[in-house]
Amino acid sequence: MTRLLVLVAPGETELPGLDGLPEDVVVQTVSAEADLREALPHADVLVVTDFRTGLLERCWPAEPKLKWVHATSAGVDALLFPALAESAIAITNAKGIFDRGIAEYVLGAVLLFAKDSLGNLALQRQHRWQHRDTEMISQRRALIVGAGSIGGEVACLLKAVGMQVTGIARRAREDIRFDAVLGNDCLYECLGVADYVVITAPLTEDTQGLFDQRAFAAMKAGARLINVGRGPIVKTDALLAALQSGHLAGAALDVFEQEPLPEGHPLWDQANVMISAHMAGDFIGWQTALGEQFVANFQGWQQGQALFNQVKK
Repeated sequence: MTRLLVLVAPGETELPGLDGLPEDVVVQTVSAEADLREALPHADVLVVTDFRTGLLERCWPAEPKLKWVHATSAGVDALLFPALAESAIAITNAKGIFDRGIAEYVLGAVLLFAKDSLGNLALQRQHRWQHRDTEMISQRRALIVGAGSIGGEVACLLKAVGMQVTGIARRAREDIRFDAVLGNDCLYECLGVADYVVITAPLTEDTQGLFDQRAFAAMKAGARLINVGRGPIVKTDALLAALQSGHLAGAALDVFEQEPLPEGHPLWDQANVMISAHMAGDFIGWQTALGEQFVANFQGWQQGQALFNQVKK
């Protein structure tokens, strides 16, 4: 018998898509701290849909019997508290589930800015008929900071509409999805020529606060920023200053340093900013897809196969 514990946020329903689990798997879903504290020491596998790191870390047992922790997200930074990160427990993520949805979001944001859809909506609300010329995106330069699974899918869509796409990764490499993938040391040089800068990187010690005043000053005047990675990669105050000065022409932001974005934050009222609620990759049916992906991984693991999407801590 395998005990599977699923940690969900308060008010969330049980994770769908788990119907294919073997009959000898006992599934328990918890959200309250007391329930998590009681169940966690006895669980063999933990699936996390609620990334309140403080809760899981507070309830972490001295001698967990867990063999595997699965995150229903691409990023796992919220799970890497010391006790788990330094343990031998395997961590997997939901790599692949959200790639296409996020890529479509990015393409939509590029078109939003190029065709001045924000301007159209503002004029519509004012009942004003005002003709303008808009931009073409063919041959425009996109820089994708984070040339992994999600970044590669974004590159495929942007290249399909004729954009020139460069990726930034830890090391330069060949990747047919991009025109070029360069190392981190080329970031500031690339920022100076990109029309669109797309952040798809995970949150790490190297990326936290990466987009600060220096980075925004290095960006091409009139460029746009699209952040679908992690909020703390961008220094919000520095971004706001770059937008308000006119150095940046716009930003599409799905993630923020503080979530939810506070009601009174000035970003809400920036005419050249599109805000979404950390939902860029969430398509209709994504919860079921997450459950089914976990089941497929579990079935292989139970048969002695290596876990897929295992994270290098």
